[in-house]
Amino acid sequence: MIEVVGPGVPVGSDATAGASGAEGAGEQPWDGVVVAPMRRRHLRGVVDLERRTSHRPWSHSLFQGELRMPTTRVYVVARRAHRVVGFAGLMLNPDEGHVTNVVVEPDERRAGIAARMLLVLTRAAVERGLDALTLEVRMSNRGAQELYRRFGFAPGGVRPNYYSDLREDALIMWAHHISGPEGLARLERIEAGLPWALVQEVVADG
Repeated sequence: MIEVVGPGVPVGSDATAGASGAEGAGEQPWDGVVVAPMRRRHLRGVVDLERRTSHRPWSHSLFQGELRMPTTRVYVVARRAHRVVGFAGLMLNPDEGHVTNVVVEPDERRAGIAARMLLVLTRAAVERGLDALTLEVRMSNRGAQELYRRFGFAPGGVRPNYYSDLREDALIMWAHHISGPEGLARLERIEAGLPWALVQEVVADG
């Protein structure tokens, strides 16, 4: 069974249910965006968004291959009703998790969607026993770097000409001790400070 759960949002299979209830529940208001596990049915929207926003877009078959590795990959989408407005991925290594991508529809940015997806991915890493995350980000992408710093990421090196088609270096960032008291408290603060509630679609037992 699929449940949509979040502050003030009734449990149920309808991802649009409870939008007005969330706003009147005394908690954070809800903008109708649900963070859900990425599935094959989402790939058309994911690939379309990827092609419109990435300078080096992944193919449909590449995403399919990633979804075939559920023990070492975690992918989520942010969707408004049936429209994919964002997606993010995490590769699970023995000692750390590697954030592979965080993409949000241009006209949906600055609404906390990327932060909501990162919250879900970081908690998934913690649940799997990991204590560190890493990623690469373009040196010029100050907005993304600021978001990652909020999650405890700090610069850890540079990959020269990593984005060769753009002739741009990548900044390597690391977040350590994500499963410790300070790391978990940080996630709680980030969620409490979101402009819109984090609402997730989860697979319920039974």
